[in-house]
Amino acid sequence: MAQKSVRWPPYVRVAPWLLIVGGLVWNSLDPSDYWGDPLLAAAAVLSGALLTLRDTLAVGVANVTGILVLSLRDGSLGTQDGYLELVNTAFAAVLGVGVNLVVARHGRRLARVRSVAEAAQRAVLPEPPRWVAGLEVAACYRAAQDEALIGGDAYALQDTPYGVRVLIADVRGKGLHAVGAVSVLLGAFREDAHREPDLAALADALERTLARESAALGEELRLEGFITALLVEFPPGEAVARTLDCGHPGPYLLGDGGPTVSRWDAADPGLPLGMGVLGVGVLGVARPEVETRAFPPGCTLLLVTDGVTEARDAAGEFYDPVQGLAPLGPFAGPREAVDALVADVARWTGGPRDDDMAVLAVSRRGDATGAGEPVRAGAESDR
Repeated sequence: MAQKSVRWPPYVRVAPWLLIVGGLVWNSLDPSDYWGDPLLAAAAVLSGALLTLRDTLAVGVANVTGILVLSLRDGSLGTQDGYLELVNTAFAAVLGVGVNLVVARHGRRLARVRSVAEAAQRAVLPEPPRWVAGLEVAACYRAAQDEALIGGDAYALQDTPYGVRVLIADVRGKGLHAVGAVSVLLGAFREDAHREPDLAALADALERTLARESAALGEELRLEGFITALLVEFPPGEAVARTLDCGHPGPYLLGDGGPTVSRWDAADPGLPLGMGVLGVGVLGVARPEVETRAFPPGCTLLLVTDGVTEARDAAGEFYDPVQGLAPLGPFAGPREAVDALVADVARWTGGPRDDDMAVLAVSRRGDATGAGEPVRAGAESDR
């Protein structure tokens, strides 16, 4: 049955038996009024809802056997009251089995829906390759609700003639609209990343695609359907990373061989994608300059969505990856960095999150021309 895969706390398995003991003891002390019967019925229903079919049958048999023994002791077996007591107890046991079968059927249906959601997630948001053009990559996605599996956060990575290009994004909103926007965005990125010569042109191409797709939506969805995004480019033969911020949280640089963690805040965070309907972006306001920073071998660049930076603890304090990750380093590679971050966010929140969370880490593992040379932020390197 579906319930077998659920790991309930130990007290859940013990609770029905405690109810049985309490109900039988109460009935034995006052057999005339059957005050313990509600406890026996509760034990049958509780086991049916939370435990396996075998446990539910065992609880039902224990209920009926206990009442039968009490009826023999009190001499009520064979009387009308005795028959009614046995019938009521047996009915509660059958009811518990019925509840168990219904819960199991819905569990199987949920498992089928979950498998479809997993397939949809793999299709929309596939796992990136571990190695791309000398870069080691790791990623993780966590929906706000574990049962949802998919949501409005996204990441993608493409090896292009201009270098490895990376996208991480967060769609405003939830539900199927957000999933549809993620699908459109990722499809456009995979196509345009190979064609556009620089990140600004790539962002404009993504903007045009989103504007075209949003034309069929209602006015409210068009006005609210913007996407924060961060575009990163790792040009071949250069130990640098170019970034273009479209209203998204900046990435974090994890230093080589030490616990240093720093955030790459954009000098001029741009407007989110999808703002063209408001007369900005490609239709009005120019995008900020692409920023270039040193990214030497051995370092890891950690890209996150606001499900990380806006995670709160019990006191309402936001999680800070700089403070959280620094004591945990150094990390052997991007997978270790991603796993450490996800675990630390879970520790910080101590429970369910309010938002989806996507993390993508890229490490430069080999040598590159110009490694270690400082690059002025905001200056575009020659190609």
